[in-house]
Amino acid sequence: MGPIVRLGNAAGTATIAIILMIAFGLQFGLSELPCPLCNLQRVAFVLCGFGFLLNLRFGVQPLHYGLSLLGALFGLVASGFQALQYVAPGTAGHGAPVLGLHLYTWSLILFFAVIACVAALMIFSGRPEHHNTDHQAALRFRGVSRLAAYLLIAATLANAANSFLLCGPVECSENPTSYWISKYLPS
Repeated sequence: MGPIVRLGNAAGTATIAIILMIAFGLQFGLSELPCPLCNLQRVAFVLCGFGFLLNLRFGVQPLHYGLSLLGALFGLVASGFQALQYVAPGTAGHGAPVLGLHLYTWSLILFFAVIACVAALMIFSGRPEHHNTDHQAALRFRGVSRLAAYLLIAATLANAANSFLLCGPVECSENPTSYWISKYLPS
């Protein structure tokens, strides 16, 4: 894997982790609980990020890029559907806008960006790496790559725990107003 491709995959992994952390932070900063479509978009970002992460850890493979592309397409559907629900004039959007756009609109833009970045990385990647030894992969997976991996894993675990506390083992309500777990905590 060339340095541009390695840097691109590390940047992709770190960017997805930062996006997840920003969404998580805005949830608490704006005191807005994520709706089910918002949670689906977060899952889609996780899939995108893990595609990049797999390339860093195990070498560039079309399968890994495919995971990122499927995640981005899944995210496009979820965020596009949510954006279309509020496209009619006079319809109030869901949640507070951030820099003039709602989070689902930002997600739509970012999923298109993931597709464009994956396409560019695939062009620069050349042929897939088939003969990676564990030692070679371990040597490549250090520094920024490892930090990006840890950020993505931490953001994924935080969002998974948050989703469970929000919804519990049941389906989330369409517009959650409180955490599921709060029903079982003493007042």
